[in-house]
Amino acid sequence: MKTYCLFALLAALLLAGCSTSKEEILPPGDATMLDIWQHNAGSARTTTEARSVLRRGLTDQESQTRQTLEESYTRHAENEIQQLFPRLPNPDMVIYIYPHLAGSEPAPVPGYSSVFPFYSRVQYALPGERLEAL
Repeated sequence: MKTYCLFALLAALLLAGCSTSKEEILPPGDATMLDIWQHNAGSARTTTEARSVLRRGLTDQESQTRQTLEESYTRHAENEIQQLFPRLPNPDMVIYIYPHLAGSEPAPVPGYSSVFPFYSRVQYALPGERLEAL
């Protein structure tokens, strides 16, 4: 019996909490949406003005630090030369092809040298990886 009363009381409280009138939530008035928007925008402007009063200028040291920080990740000709991922050495292999006969009707081919890279793909070092020992 207690649980039934407790449940009924809880249901009544929940239903009473949802019973609000439209006039309470949206009060009647002659204000248009434009008036409401301009009224709220006016308070935002005063907030912006208050914030600008509280702001202070940067000191020379802070300005220099900010400029140095911005230049550290800005690309320009000086830091473009540095490679973040340098290429790993890929030695050239030289092969000598001896004179031979080639083709369906054997024709003499003189001996020649050919150069090709040791690795088939270009390999790159990770940032900070040592290249001196390679």
